[in-house]
Amino acid sequence: MIQAIGLTSIPRKEQPPAVDNVSFEAHAGRVTALLGAPGAGKTTALRLMLELQRGRGITYFRGRPLHRIPHPAHEVGVVLGDVPGHPARSVRGHLRMLGAASGVPARRADEVLEAVGLVSLRDERLGTLSRGMDRRLGLACALLPDPHTLVLDDPAGGLAVGERRWLYDMLREHAAQGGTVLCSTADPKEAARFADHVVTLDGGRVVADQRAADFARTRLRPRVVVRSPHAARLSVLLAQRARSTQRSVEVVREGGNRLCVYGSTCAEVGETAFRNGIVVHQLADETGDMGPGAGTDTEASPAPESQPSAATDARFGPGPQSGAAAVPDPDPNPNPNPDPEPETGTPAPEPAPAVSPQPEPPQEAPGDGTPRPTPPRQPTPPRPSTVTLPPPVLVRPAPTPLRPVRYEIRRAAGVPTGYVVGACVLAVSALTAVLLARIGHSPQPRLLAAWPVEAPLPPAALGAGLLGALAFGDEFRHPALAVDRGTVPRRLGLLTAKLLVASLSALALAVLTVGCTAELLYLVYGSELVALPADWPALTAGWLALVTGCAWAGVLAAGVFRSTTAGLAAVVAVPLLVVPAVHKITEGPSTRGPAPFAGRLRDGLPLRWPFGGEQHLEALLRLLAQPVGAAMALSVSVLLCAYAFTGLRSRVR
Repeated sequence: MIQAIGLTSIPRKEQPPAVDNVSFEAHAGRVTALLGAPGAGKTTALRLMLELQRGRGITYFRGRPLHRIPHPAHEVGVVLGDVPGHPARSVRGHLRMLGAASGVPARRADEVLEAVGLVSLRDERLGTLSRGMDRRLGLACALLPDPHTLVLDDPAGGLAVGERRWLYDMLREHAAQGGTVLCSTADPKEAARFADHVVTLDGGRVVADQRAADFARTRLRPRVVVRSPHAARLSVLLAQRARSTQRSVEVVREGGNRLCVYGSTCAEVGETAFRNGIVVHQLADETGDMGPGAGTDTEASPAPESQPSAATDARFGPGPQSGAAAVPDPDPNPNPNPDPEPETGTPAPEPAPAVSPQPEPPQEAPGDGTPRPTPPRQPTPPRPSTVTLPPPVLVRPAPTPLRPVRYEIRRAAGVPTGYVVGACVLAVSALTAVLLARIGHSPQPRLLAAWPVEAPLPPAALGAGLLGALAFGDEFRHPALAVDRGTVPRRLGLLTAKLLVASLSALALAVLTVGCTAELLYLVYGSELVALPADWPALTAGWLALVTGCAWAGVLAAGVFRSTTAGLAAVVAVPLLVVPAVHKITEGPSTRGPAPFAGRLRDGLPLRWPFGGEQHLEALLRLLAQPVGAAMALSVSVLLCAYAFTGLRSRVR
């Protein structure tokens, strides 16, 4: 069960809030439709419910707000728009990555793909999927952790009729098994077809909260559409006939020569036009919509249609000023044997025959037995007899520290971006080293690292920083990659996993760069350029620390600034901005001593520790005494503090 209480968005400048004090309930075992025209606040309300947008109010999912649920993905499955996955990732790899984040076994991906009918496309890339297949994959992502509640934002938008029916059958099957389904839509006829309960939004406020049967009877009415060059005269004649026969008929002038007649039939309108010699260009039955200004009646029970009022005119037409004529009917219930509305929310056939999920056969007009003309319909695919949900997850593994690590490994290895970056780094490093060796005047350590004096960072460090920036940047570009729900949570376990995987990638890239460069130099110039230097331990430690620090800076900066570009910019800013500042501070004379601070660091410690521990500490101090090392350590420390600050601020909010 979902309980939304007082949802209110933060207004922008002088504009009213997009959602203002929205409260409603979505019960388990039912499909609830959140209905409203574009701009009514449906998407904003859903984002406020899922805590993806700042605002006031609270939403309870089975008695608990989302931030109080330990694993939100196991409780709420979310589909907001298209599946925002990396276009180069495969369908199966995408689901397995999300399954690793949710803690479900890898075979769950195949079970969900079979349920949604994507088994044959499991090796296809996300960027090649059609819109219908993309919607199926979005539903598969929502069903992957076996959640109790489904929250979907216009899931049938742009789909064909057959795809819509399949999707709604899946949602109804999930509700039939005891789940809760909340789905937004802008089509009132669609809401009446698939939903059990309809919550109508207009201008950011709840204007109706009704069962589907009540909604169909009060918000949807059959109407006759007439086009005639003498529309004004026909409107007056229809109103006169309605008064003479004591029937409730509304005639709405919709601009030009078009009339909408509520409460009458094609036969009656055509007979009136024929008797008075009025030419008719169009005469057809349609299902009425909510109309402009709909939703002024917030009561769940329908108002009698036999007593039109200002609220009735507002619901079903532009009002008398637009040419509407209404005549009271003494009989408020023309059907002598009304059937009670079914509890499942299916619209009753007598008051709203046009909202049945099946194609409507020609209906007989009351009183004359003449069949109504039905507009031609396009052929639709055959409706599937049954739909099957994936089997439930009976045993969930206990949370382990390796869960975010498995997710991060699948995220990084599932797309070719990392491999392309690594190949480019190796190629550029090898070619740069060959050119530096040919020019000469480059020390051997810089030659092996392909690091010219004029360059701020070697290619390996820049590549490691880019891989680190992609760790968080891809998740902000494609929010479905985030752990647990549609936003990237500030969790220590996730950050640790990203730093660990980024460090391993950076170390592998650093070792491969030196190895490939040394091999190419040996093949071109011989063994004299690849001789092992005497201080190779310190050089190796400094090289690995530099590359790892760049990777960490990329991860932290992308997490703080929510952008891959910002993460890479922070890496480049270390040698361009931070290194000169650190060099200026450390190389200047100190007022407390004759030697600069960096010189004292290089000299090591004056005290000797037992068991030779001072040797390792002196090596670390010498590494930090280098301007690049000190700048990298300072940058990583600042970014780590900024990441912790943003995480604490989001929790306070």
